[in-house]
This record gives sequence, C-alpha cells and structure tokens, in this order.
Amino acid sequence: MVPNKKSAEKRVLIADKNRLYNRYWKTRCKNVSKNFLTAVEGSDKELIARRLSEAQSALDKAVTKGVIHRNTASRRKSRMASLAAPLLKD
Repeated sequence: MVPNKKSAEKRVLIADKNRLYNRYWKTRCKNVSKNFLTAVEGSDKELIARRLSEAQSALDKAVTKGVIHRNTASRRKSRMASLAAPLLKD
C-alpha cells in the first residue's frame, strides 16, 4: 500500500526507523538475559553478578527509551534477581 499524502509518506519512514530502533533494544535485552542465564548455569559468582547488572541496566535503558513497559522490565529484573540470589549468597 502506497501513501497518497506527503505526511503519510513521512510517517511510513518514521515508523520504519522506530521499528528498527525498537527491535535493536528488544534484541539487546533478550541477549543480555540469555547471557545471564548461561552465567547462572555456571558457578562463577562474579560473572553472575556482572551479567545480572548488565541485564538490569539494559532493561532500564529500554524502559527509558520507551521500548518496553516499566512493569515488564521490573518483572524480568525481579525474576533474574530471584534466580541469582541463592547462588550469590555467602
């Protein structure tokens, strides 16, 4: 479908740019979460703590940029923290 008005053409361009931007941040969040989960499978406490921090930071940045909802990020961070807590104890 081709837009008929100039403003509609601009909106198509902006929508494509926003889609790529949002996809970048969503993919980044997924990748850092996967990195955290692989660290949890290992037993290195320092690596787990670093990966947890990276994941929480990426989720917070995605919220700031309006890519994901703050409650979604909060839920994901909470689940990761509860996974890491028993491993980081002591």
